[in-house]
Amino acid sequence: MSDPIQRILIRFPNWVGDVVMAEPVIRILKNNYPEARIVVAVRQYAAKILVGHPGIDRLIPCQDKGFGGMKQLASAIRDESPDLALLLPNSFRSFLSVRWGGVNNIVGYRRGFRKHFIQGPNPPMENGRYQPVPMTDYYLELLKWMGLKIEVPVTPQLYLTDEESARGEELLQNYGIKQEDRVIALNPGAQFGSSKCWPPKYFAELAESIQNRYRTKLLLLVGPGEDAIADEIVQTSKADIINTGPDKADLGVLKALAQRMDLLVTNDTGPRHYAVAFDKPVVVLMGPTDPRHTNCHLDKTVILREDLPCVPCHKKVCPIDHPCMIEMTPDKVFHAVQQILDQGGAGERSSGAGSRSETA
Repeated sequence: MSDPIQRILIRFPNWVGDVVMAEPVIRILKNNYPEARIVVAVRQYAAKILVGHPGIDRLIPCQDKGFGGMKQLASAIRDESPDLALLLPNSFRSFLSVRWGGVNNIVGYRRGFRKHFIQGPNPPMENGRYQPVPMTDYYLELLKWMGLKIEVPVTPQLYLTDEESARGEELLQNYGIKQEDRVIALNPGAQFGSSKCWPPKYFAELAESIQNRYRTKLLLLVGPGEDAIADEIVQTSKADIINTGPDKADLGVLKALAQRMDLLVTNDTGPRHYAVAFDKPVVVLMGPTDPRHTNCHLDKTVILREDLPCVPCHKKVCPIDHPCMIEMTPDKVFHAVQQILDQGGAGERSSGAGSRSETA
């Protein structure tokens, strides 16, 4: 790492939440290589998360699932002639596109077959298995291995373009949300699979409880393919819910909406990390996934999780009757919401008998 580094490529992870949790990598690299050109390659659907970031000189939206997309990405990388490539995903595919792009100095976790061709630390192991660690810490270990100084705050930050801010303000005005209004956002979907999703009827009931107790605007966040979930919630609930689905707010405009919300109630999915990036309280309804992957930056986060023998299973579809979500009743979630709204902070909370909450 002693040679001058003038051009850096970062291959970002693919999932929305992981993209947000990886954001500090950009600022740390910029802090250590202030004169370097930093190029970020990220899946096309997630690129808008990083649009507007002051540390990125070029953003390459890619679709490298197929051979043609990999070649296209390799061509874009070759145009940049990076002195260094940092791989944040663990896949061989992510290595192959970068190597085809002519980069020899590649840093990443030495996993699988690619360990023979790249530099970097071995992944954390426990009893012969990969050990789950918070993803931000996982990425930062690569920078520590490189000997870089990590002096900037490592809590993720997101940045808005003028266009995103203007579109967000336009939507908020259309929704009748005024500056003095308290806004609680509900996020009922998850691209991972249905196993992560709290039942729509539970969201509908929770919305009623919130609006009966508090004067608040309820903003329903809706991602691609989640319109049916949103429609069921709106049609089932007696609460006055603002459905963002018809407006097709993308991941860029979502930054503006997240910046405006006062509290988010969400499945364990990407928008929870938006809340952290904008320093907003968030209640996370965690089902089949292992919390150790996201166990960081929890100052304003309450994680509700049922203490069951089948979790974490990491299955996309529950093969039984979805107890990890069914047993997390609306009353338990409303109790967490109440304590945040009444006390003004996250703190440590019990979500009720048979379940537990986890906070920083």
